Amino acid sequence: MTHNELHLDIVDPVSFGSLESRHWLGDLLIQHGFISLPFNRPYYHIQKPYDLPEDQRYSFINGIHTCWVMATDKHHTVTSRTKPRTEIGIQGHNYSSGVWQFEGYGYVPYGTSGVCIMQVFGATAPRASTLIVRVYNGSLREKVLDPYIYDRWFRLNVIHDADAAKVKVFIDGYLKLEAAGRGGTSHTFKCGVYAQNNDSFIMESRWKNVKILRKCE
Repeated sequence: MTHNELHLDIVDPVSFGSLESRHWLGDLLIQHGFISLPFNRPYYHIQKPYDLPEDQRYSFINGIHTCWVMATDKHHTVTSRTKPRTEIGIQGHNYSSGVWQFEGYGYVPYGTSGVCIMQVFGATAPRASTLIVRVYNGSLREKVLDPYIYDRWFRLNVIHDADAAKVKVFIDGYLKLEAAGRGGTSHTFKCGVYAQNNDSFIMESRWKNVKILRKCE
């Protein structure tokens, strides 16, 4: 079987003992004190190649958001010099303080590689994002969160404490990484596909049951 891996470009993971204790702690951290905020079309927009209609790179059918892009596609704006993307950009829930959480069930079909599928946007220059979750096929780069993510649904939870500058990442309820933030004065969440180095010709990710949550004071 070909390895396919889910990576982060921030590191410093911590150990939490047995799998059972890590899963229990993970669910506790994910659930404790958070309230779910509205998430429907007024609260997100689609960033896609500027010369294509939305329905040629994004669909929402039976509760599943599907985002796809090709390596030869245009940028998302005429003036952008970034790589192609089709991303669900959260709007209306931008934040500069507090503790915020993204939750979503992701699915990456076999062959998609060299792509960002989720990010915490916003950081101190020269970086643009506090966190980038990427999928690579084959070689290991950075730290591996899950070595086998093709063709199955997985639950991704990302908790960003903007005040303490801390980020926690959970896969299927297990705390996989805890790391320092990267500054910035405004943040938001994104998911979908955003081409990275060594990108495959076609990139796709699917998302369902997406939630944006904020921790109560």
